Amino acid sequence: MTQAELDSSCIGIEFGSTRIKAVLIDGSFNPAAQGAFDWENSLVDGVWTYSLDLVQKGLQTAFAELKADVKSKFGLELKKARALGISAMMHGYLAFDKDDNLLVPFRTWRNTITGEASEKLTDLFNFPVPERWSASHLYQAILNGEKHVPQIASINTLAGWVHFKLSGQKVLGIGDASGMFPIDSAIKNYDKKMLAAFDNLVADKNFPWKLESILPRVLLAGDNAGSLTDAGAKFLDPTGTFEAGCLLAPPEGDAGTGMVATNSVAARTGNVSAGTSVFAMVVLEKPLSAAYKNQIDIVQTPDGSAAAMAHANNCTGEYDKWIKLFGSAATALGANFSKGQLYDTLLGLALNGDKDCGGLVPYNYISGESITGFASGRPLFVRTQNANFTLENFMRAQLFTALGALRAGMDILFEKEKVALDSLTGHGGFFKTAGVGAKIMAAAMHTAVSSMKTAGEGGPWGMALLAAYASDKKGMSLGDWLNKVVFASAEVTKTAPDAADVEGFNKFFANYKKGLAVEKAAVENLD
Repeated sequence: MTQAELDSSCIGIEFGSTRIKAVLIDGSFNPAAQGAFDWENSLVDGVWTYSLDLVQKGLQTAFAELKADVKSKFGLELKKARALGISAMMHGYLAFDKDDNLLVPFRTWRNTITGEASEKLTDLFNFPVPERWSASHLYQAILNGEKHVPQIASINTLAGWVHFKLSGQKVLGIGDASGMFPIDSAIKNYDKKMLAAFDNLVADKNFPWKLESILPRVLLAGDNAGSLTDAGAKFLDPTGTFEAGCLLAPPEGDAGTGMVATNSVAARTGNVSAGTSVFAMVVLEKPLSAAYKNQIDIVQTPDGSAAAMAHANNCTGEYDKWIKLFGSAATALGANFSKGQLYDTLLGLALNGDKDCGGLVPYNYISGESITGFASGRPLFVRTQNANFTLENFMRAQLFTALGALRAGMDILFEKEKVALDSLTGHGGFFKTAGVGAKIMAAAMHTAVSSMKTAGEGGPWGMALLAAYASDKKGMSLGDWLNKVVFASAEVTKTAPDAADVEGFNKFFANYKKGLAVEKAAVENLD
């Protein structure tokens, strides 16, 4: 890569639940360099949160690592880019006063503390408003009589706030905006009737704001979302090496970047993003027949089409902890291995287990699960007395349970709504171990799962693609641009569901649903 090629590259930075990752793509849209920062949310006073100081530190660290990777690989300084984009875990609640000071700690998507608000708004709109959505958090704060509410001048998502710090613009890509408040697909903006209904609902409070006035402005993929300011360049790179001026793409949520990374923005396409949380999305041909409270979200593709999303709060987080525990045991016994070898070996054993996991039923509920009706969770492992308790079955059960809540949501789309899928493409950490994640996912979804070489890159790569699209759309729609420019020669591997694996998952899932009573007892009785 030459300096000129580097200067015209595009960068995507995504704030995931456990990792902030920066990816730089070359002129062929391939990941050329990356940087990362590992982090974890904290449970503070009953609220899952990240501090904004940690957000800034993580951003700067990931970007510094990206610069170092560029230097190591190409011997060049990363001083500028053609375009840059920010994405992050969707939903949640960031409320600011007129001076842009944070009023209460960031409330992340993981919180399940807004059940009353979610239910009332869903009934009011006849439209699913999940507990995670910013609107639910705002209305719950109103119901709670929280003192900060009258002081609100703006609310935002994490991606929107970081974008604001870089550009000074309070804007949001339509995909991320659809995790704040319902979108009207006809006008590709917040639903006007629902905005009015919300304002009427809280009119007696006499707040000094109307809802639309405190929400970020909605943009579509390819729109100009401002440029990197001098202050933004310092916020990103305090060394002063990286220059201001590059184009910024509309900030997006991880659902939207997942759609882009898997070329799933057209009707009848779908993708499943599996990491700390897991969500599957299907771009709809027609609206759903009913509103499914806390089970199915309606969100938008980055170019504004409606998609149904089943979102589970927990996926790989619990088996990560078990794998680390097994790794510690192996280290204590003198074994030598890399992290990748540890994961690939243990996850690979799952393919040798009994198809139904031999009577082992774990629950990975580090936090609550709205789909299955849990406001909080307790990680749990249960087995029958005569279970075939092997390491192979244990790992298979951990992978199966990582998809249990997701399956409960997808059954609504497949069985009740008869939603049709031409393709389901997977990405995220769940798919990193070759031949394992896709096979397990195909069994759980009882449908073929496609993956690409970039499956492990996921959201940050998708955000880099959106930055590239914003900088040069070539007169195309997003779907055409992805098909004809980015994925025209992509290598796709399709994993068909194995009938025995599907039957095994179904047996496991039947036990999983019965055992939710055990999980409920654990939540009620264990502090």
